[in-house]
Amino acid sequence: MPDDAGPLAGLLAFVRALRAAGPEASSERVQAFVRAVEVLRLGARTDLYWAGRLTLCGSRDDLEHYERVFATCFGTGEQPHPRPTTPPARAPRARLTAHDARTASRAPAERDHRRPPVPALAASTEVLRHRDVAELTPAEREQARRLLAAFALRGEVRRTARRRAARRGEVDPRRTVRELLRSGGEPARLRHRTRAERPRRIVLLVDVSGSMAPYADALLRFAHAAARGPRTEVFTIGTRLTRVTRQLAHRDPDLAMAAVASAVPDWRGGTRLGELLHEFLVRHGQRGLARGAVVVLLSDGWERGDPELLADGMRRLHRLAHRVIWANPLKARPGYAPLAAGMAAALPSVDAFVEGHSLAALERLAAVVRGDSVPVPEPPVEGVRRA
Repeated sequence: MPDDAGPLAGLLAFVRALRAAGPEASSERVQAFVRAVEVLRLGARTDLYWAGRLTLCGSRDDLEHYERVFATCFGTGEQPHPRPTTPPARAPRARLTAHDARTASRAPAERDHRRPPVPALAASTEVLRHRDVAELTPAEREQARRLLAAFALRGEVRRTARRRAARRGEVDPRRTVRELLRSGGEPARLRHRTRAERPRRIVLLVDVSGSMAPYADALLRFAHAAARGPRTEVFTIGTRLTRVTRQLAHRDPDLAMAAVASAVPDWRGGTRLGELLHEFLVRHGQRGLARGAVVVLLSDGWERGDPELLADGMRRLHRLAHRVIWANPLKARPGYAPLAAGMAAALPSVDAFVEGHSLAALERLAAVVRGDSVPVPEPPVEGVRRA
C-alpha cells in the first residue's frame, strides 16, 4: 500500500467498525466524510469527531453507537462540544512579543509530537480487527472488548401477514372507502398498503468447552452485543445447555460476563454437542424458538459423543430454522479441513460455514446473519463418513 494511503486506510477502518456497530453509513456518506476530513485538520480529534458525526450519522439512534466507536478507535479524551451559537464577547487584544511568538510556533509541533496522529490509531484498530483473538496481548484484548461492545446484530428481514400504510403497492379498500366518506363521495386519492417487515429471531449457541476457551470470552461478548436486540436468544453448550439471555441483558459487558460466569456450570469442560442439540430442540426449538429463526452455532465442532446423534439433530434443526450458520474459529487456520467427527457430521445441514476467530470474521458473520452475504458451505471431505 502506498504511504499516502495510510490515513485513508485508518479512516476506512473507523467506518467499518461503525457499520459493525449498527449505523448503515452509505457510500455517499463515507465519501462526504473523507472530503470533510481532507478540508479540515487531519490530526485534530475534535475536527475529525464533528466531520464524522455530521456525515456518517443518519438518525438520532446512530449517535450513541458513533460516540462509542469513535472513543474506541481514536482514544478517549475531552468530549468535543458544539460551538456556541452566539459569539462570545471579544476579549482585549494582547500584544504578541517575540518570546511569545517563538513559544506559540513551537507549541503545536510539541502537541502533535506528544499525541499520535488520529489516523494512526484507526490503522492500529484495522490491524487488530484481523488478529486472531487467541493471540492477543492483554492490552489488545481490552481494546477488542471495547470494539465488541459496539457490535450490533440484526436478523434477516422477513415479510409478515400484517399490512401497513404505504405510498405505493396494493390498494387498501378500507382506507380508500373511509377517504371517500370523508369527502362526501367525491373522487379521492387511492390509499395503498404493503406487507409489514420485521427481523427474524436470532438464536446463538455458544460453545464454552475446554477446546473453545481461547475464544469463549470474545464470542460471549459478541453474543452480549447481539442480545441487545429484542428477538435474540443465547445459549451456552458444553456438557450442559444453559440459557443465558437474561444474564446478558445487563448493559455493562463486564457485569454481563460476571453474571454468565456464575450461571454457567460447565466452563472449560467436555463437549456433548449432539445430546445438547437434541435437548435444545425438545425444550425450546420445537416449541417455536427455532421455527423460522436464524440459528448460529459458534463452535470448533469437537464432539465426544456419537456423531450420528449430532447429524440427526442438525437435520431436525435445519428443517425448523430458516437458516443454520456455523462459525468455527479454526476455519481460518492454514490447511484446515472439517475432519473432526462432529464438524463433518454437522456440515451437510449447515447453510453457511464461516470463520469466527477475529473481529473482522465476526463482522462478516453479522453480515451473513443479516442476509447480506451467504457463503457456500464447504464441500464434503473425501474419506470422512457423512451422516
